Amino acid sequence: MRVLFAGLASAGHTYPMVPLAVAARDVGHEVHFAAGEHVHAPLHRLGLNPFRPTDSFYEIYAEDLEPDLARLRPDLVVHGWGVPEVAVAARRAGIPSLWHGFGRLFPEGIGFERPDGGTHLDICPPSLQDEHFLATAERIALRPVPFSEPAPPVDGRPLVYLTLGTAFGTPEVLTTAIRGLAALDAHVVVATGRVRPEDLGAVPGNVTVRAWVDQAAVVPHADLVVHHGGSGTTLGALATGVPQLVLPQGADQFANAEALLAAGAAVRLLPGELSADAVTEQARKASSCRDAARVIAAEIAAMPAPDEVARERLPEVK
Repeated sequence: MRVLFAGLASAGHTYPMVPLAVAARDVGHEVHFAAGEHVHAPLHRLGLNPFRPTDSFYEIYAEDLEPDLARLRPDLVVHGWGVPEVAVAARRAGIPSLWHGFGRLFPEGIGFERPDGGTHLDICPPSLQDEHFLATAERIALRPVPFSEPAPPVDGRPLVYLTLGTAFGTPEVLTTAIRGLAALDAHVVVATGRVRPEDLGAVPGNVTVRAWVDQAAVVPHADLVVHHGGSGTTLGALATGVPQLVLPQGADQFANAEALLAAGAAVRLLPGELSADAVTEQARKASSCRDAARVIAAEIAAMPAPDEVARERLPEVK
């Protein structure tokens, strides 16, 4: 079977789809991946045949993909929630398709068109998923498997990982969080994302600042993950049972933080509450979330793995 994956050209949207694409490749399917060139390098290394549809660089519109659907003639299209026009193109071409989620179904009004109809590959544990979506959507459960490029191993000291993702970080929020976390007896690793490390100025000796951190390699070693509430970081931390301190900045992050808080798996600081002292205080309180985080980690571990879904469920889609 030939399977075409399609997603937004960002790590937060493409990387959640990679484990299933790799699993589909490993069970013998021919896999192609439509996305902007920003995410091509790791897809090339994995043999997932990435290409940029027509003139698209980030988003993909139906007209962008139609020539490639005619060229490749896939048996199935798997498209991320962030590219709803791909569902339109597949429907016009008469090709079966599946939505691939990136976490909890995002609320309305954040700049994304919510998916409508169809079958969803849902990587969010049910206890955190939107209740209406659980009740009404046709879903195939799929275990979230963190993916990133290989990274050097971290040392054995207590570790706090701080990230505000690749789209929402600012020097002001990062420096405030760093000051608060530096007060802990821990090694703090910071992924600055779109913020240049030099814009943060001098940092304390127990803080390591990098423009990019291979998150999937670091999070399993962390004692605490401090982040913006993006779906990839949220699920990656939950999968390893790590407590979280969430500093939501925009988009779906406030809804994700609320769900984590309700589940007892995280503590939260809203923008108006942010200060270095508050970060220190909430980071210390986050250890109380470990048991709840481990319960959700067990829930995630029980979800069907990508290779199981690729082997047993993808061929069923008609």
